[in-house]
Amino acid sequence: MTPRRLTTASERELRALSDLCLRSKAVWSYDEAFLEACRDILRVTTEDLQDPCAVIKRDGAFLGFVHVSVEGDQAQLEKLFVDPTVLGRGLGKALLTWAANAARAAGAQRMVIESDPGARPFYKGMGAKHIGSAPSEAVPGRLLPLMALDL
Repeated sequence: MTPRRLTTASERELRALSDLCLRSKAVWSYDEAFLEACRDILRVTTEDLQDPCAVIKRDGAFLGFVHVSVEGDQAQLEKLFVDPTVLGRGLGKALLTWAANAARAAGAQRMVIESDPGARPFYKGMGAKHIGSAPSEAVPGRLLPLMALDL
């Protein structure tokens, strides 16, 4: 499946994308309190759509979402989420490739990724290198793997 650029979305679609992000995050067996702490950070907004964003849809349902921001020669992978029902089918790879291409086209030479610990092997398999740790926005004291992908 091929990602397509998303530049506008209705409130209903934004809610559906936010729900997709939360369902995808839950795949790592986090408890309800943790997921609730992540809810605002995982919310997809109209402001997000000002940056390069893409979706994968099938039969009107969102199966994947990616959001990347670019500042100068560095990009930040803001969100990359795949519906749990289609994990392992290449959608994450397609979305990350789309984000890397969009960031490169905008002048970025490197994409920084604050990864969920469970997603670290995926990003490593895609060529990202571990460069340190970053504090979680959702849970004080929690550190996330910080990775970088040369573009």
